[in-house]
Amino acid sequence: MRSARFRRTCRARRTSAAALLSALALTALAACGTSSSDNGGDSEGGGSSDPSAPLDPKAKVTLTIDCMPPAAKAAELKEWNEDVRTFNKTYPNVRIEGKSTPGQCLEPPRFTAMLKAKSQPDVFYTYFTDLEQVLDNDGAADITAYVTGKTVPALKNIDPDVMNSLTKDGKLYGLPTSNYTMGLLINRKLFQQAGLDPDNPPRTWADVRTAAKAIAGLGKGIAGFGEYSAGNTGGWHFTATTYGLGGDVVDASGTKAAFNNELGRQIVQNLHAMRWEDDSMGRTQLLKWGDLQKQIASDKLGMFLAAPDDITYMVQQLGAAYENFGMGPIPGEQATLFGGNNYMIKKGSSPDKIKAAIAWLDFKNLTVGKGQFDWARTKADGLPVGLPQPNFWLNDSKTADDAQRTQHATMPVANFKTFMDNPVKGKAEPPKAQEIYKVLDNVMSGVLTNKDADVDKLLATAEQQVNQILANQ
Repeated sequence: MRSARFRRTCRARRTSAAALLSALALTALAACGTSSSDNGGDSEGGGSSDPSAPLDPKAKVTLTIDCMPPAAKAAELKEWNEDVRTFNKTYPNVRIEGKSTPGQCLEPPRFTAMLKAKSQPDVFYTYFTDLEQVLDNDGAADITAYVTGKTVPALKNIDPDVMNSLTKDGKLYGLPTSNYTMGLLINRKLFQQAGLDPDNPPRTWADVRTAAKAIAGLGKGIAGFGEYSAGNTGGWHFTATTYGLGGDVVDASGTKAAFNNELGRQIVQNLHAMRWEDDSMGRTQLLKWGDLQKQIASDKLGMFLAAPDDITYMVQQLGAAYENFGMGPIPGEQATLFGGNNYMIKKGSSPDKIKAAIAWLDFKNLTVGKGQFDWARTKADGLPVGLPQPNFWLNDSKTADDAQRTQHATMPVANFKTFMDNPVKGKAEPPKAQEIYKVLDNVMSGVLTNKDADVDKLLATAEQQVNQILANQ
């Protein structure tokens, strides 16, 4: 649900009132890292007819690529330009034309308009949850035959759940650039002050409730546990909590709600007890994304469900310190909501253009020690190193990347040990996620703002509304 700040569709779609932003194509070498090779446009040649073979270094290709870092992100843009120059040492005839978008890279209105107009770049950025929208608009090339162990050497070491999120009916349409899973984010300072062990975050909701009471007992307006209940975020967190306990919000057929049951009641009743019996959640409710981050960054909140890059946001935007935070897996640990970002290749692209795009994405995003995983460079450029995600690696790639990430860390990686040592299987968002989250907001806000809330009625009403949404797919 976020890219940078809005990595997930949930968050990004909540900003959909923003005006359409026009993409600014920067093609000068200094501005966008374009290769100095001028091939006169899209003239391609010299390539192999075998889609599984790597790009011929003699092939001449021009690639327009989405989401080049803007000038305001000087370090990231520096690294982009360096990577283009390094890439061109192997592929001197591939011209990279980066496109930098003012504001958020993937503004939902701009993205939707771009797909409908067929104006997306050759290599365009999406969220995992955008696959259906892209395919509905016939926007992405099927790259199944092009992505092999020859063209993406680390392919076997990429988390299958991540790759499956880019697959439809057995066909692959994208390659990942980042991923995330939800866990329990804690304020280590408040844990210590409350006599709790910050190296062992709560692993069950019973333990969360106990810890929340202890932290709230510090007084001074400090809440032990925080939760969303507005702007579709309450429904998003209800879904994450349900996954953690082994449940679903939509049944396996994708046609009926699956939360109006004993597990759903357990979740809502636990929140009601924490809010009204324990008084451990604070009196200000109807919170949405950004509110809990401000509270925990200012030492007014002990815990909430989050993903690791929330920490970077709080450090870079809210003045917090990395060492003040820690993470554990989502309580219950049966499954966790996951998502991420990826690149797709425009449908209709020539074989050489597809091969060039895959070669670039492999170098930039899918090679341990290079591109985005060059942690030594990241540290030298003053960017954060040590957060547990993105980390979609398995096997020897994971071992190598973890070692380099730890070696060059700019924060205490031990704070995330419980989260990293207890990985929870990721689970994708439900169909019609945003519409369902909006309905489930009412359940969350109802129980958190009304001491006398009728839990059964809240769940039954939400079930009826969600069933109507699913019936209209």
